[in-house]
Amino acid sequence: MPSDTMLRFSNRLHRGLLGISGGRLGWTTAGMPVLKLTTVGRRSGQERTVMLTTPHQEGDAIVIVASKGGDDNHPAWYLNLVENPEVKVAMKGSSARPMCARVASTGDRERLWPLVTAAYTGYANYQEKTDREIPLAILEPAT
Repeated sequence: MPSDTMLRFSNRLHRGLLGISGGRLGWTTAGMPVLKLTTVGRRSGQERTVMLTTPHQEGDAIVIVASKGGDDNHPAWYLNLVENPEVKVAMKGSSARPMCARVASTGDRERLWPLVTAAYTGYANYQEKTDREIPLAILEPAT
């Protein structure tokens, strides 16, 4: 499982690739679109930005996976959006836009999980590594 330090380094590297390439490279990983998610730190109150993949979208709604590579703990960005669901999301060709995050309900997860794992089988492998149920978060345009 990746350490927090490795995950932070990977995110910095990914943002650097976007910057150096002028946004031409880095918007897909493992065949999935990549997004920049900005949350408000639950302890610091400061904005925190991470690069994540989105294995599934439905209209304007975007699904993200709080897998943390199958770690037994939730990723910090997930804990942040649970605490404060007002987030910003940027994807290829768009500037950051305000969105509202919600944790997928049991019914949503049952419907979405097969779609998520079909898009990237690694998520199923991550789920096998941990006893926690890997949550899905749904990002929807802020109203």
